Amino acid sequence: MNSTINDVRFYPLGDAAIVVQFDEEISNSTHEIIRAVCNYLEEYSFDGFIEYVPAFTTVTIFYEPIIVSYQSVQSDLEEMLIEVMAHPAKSVSGIVEIPVLYGGVWGPDLDFVAAHTKLTTEEVISIHTGTEYLVHMIGFAPGFPYLAGMDEQLSTPRRETPRSKVPPGSVGIAGKQTGVYPIETPAGWQIIGCTPIHLFDAGRAAPALLKAGDRVRFVSITETEFEMTNKRRYGN
Repeated sequence: MNSTINDVRFYPLGDAAIVVQFDEEISNSTHEIIRAVCNYLEEYSFDGFIEYVPAFTTVTIFYEPIIVSYQSVQSDLEEMLIEVMAHPAKSVSGIVEIPVLYGGVWGPDLDFVAAHTKLTTEEVISIHTGTEYLVHMIGFAPGFPYLAGMDEQLSTPRRETPRSKVPPGSVGIAGKQTGVYPIETPAGWQIIGCTPIHLFDAGRAAPALLKAGDRVRFVSITETEFEMTNKRRYGN
């Protein structure tokens, strides 16, 4: 993305939010601009600012319309973007390692993914764990990370018939994306494994383990390691 302020689109979302669209294609450079905007708003928010919600190519900013008008918010954002886009400092984040038990009852679609991609199950696991992923946004379910960077060799369509539910921690593939279901939920992605760690816990100070800008690497573990972590997690 080599956008300028003239390429950015603004449009209202209801009467208390503005959507800022930077591009139509998902890219790391667009993500960096969005993260820079979010970081700026955390330090220099305007009167009436409520919160921001980053996505793949947009950031939505919610505000109090009684305090500030749409036109004023857009004007402030345009001034801010001139500075941010001229000096898009890259966000720095450590790597979060997520242990995964692949295959078996915890990864019932691993064989299907292997057959579809004409790889062995071992190759699927090796490729999936050999990649560093970038969290572009959190959505769909509380704490669900949308990850970019999956090797296209693993690209597999969604299930023709979604499951009515999958267990928390299920790791899936859909198209060119991979992700982790933080809670029990219906799912149409191909489930290749499961992590024993909590990606979302309402009792934590920061309920979601991951946030936009984080980098993730999956680590293959054995069934024994999975069960030991589950025992520590649930106390049985």
